[in-house]
Amino acid sequence: MLETAPVMAFVACSDAAVALAFYRDTLGLSLIADEPFALVFDTAGTQLRVQKVQQVVVVPYTALGWRVPDMAASVAALTARGVRFELFPGMPQDASGVMAFPGGAQVAWFKDPDDNLLSLTQFF
Repeated sequence: MLETAPVMAFVACSDAAVALAFYRDTLGLSLIADEPFALVFDTAGTQLRVQKVQQVVVVPYTALGWRVPDMAASVAALTARGVRFELFPGMPQDASGVMAFPGGAQVAWFKDPDDNLLSLTQFF
């Protein structure tokens, strides 16, 4: 039934002005609308709704991620914009926070201003 319906992505923020600056200015997403209950962005044709809430309940796993064609270039570009990539104890990550998986994928994680865990993934 939903196989042809476009997917929307959701994440929450407690301060819309800070989230707007991060998602638009730091990550480079296009703002579609600033609605009473959400900031709405376009991310390669998928609508991302950053919900405006009183308090964000952070989950302990990746909430949102992007597939990128060049991990090193993407990490470098975001680092230059002030994004700090996470290093997790016991995980085999390189100095920039990238982890290579046995199947060839590379993943790097970072957080938004509300500590939502976001990621970049490059598949080979």
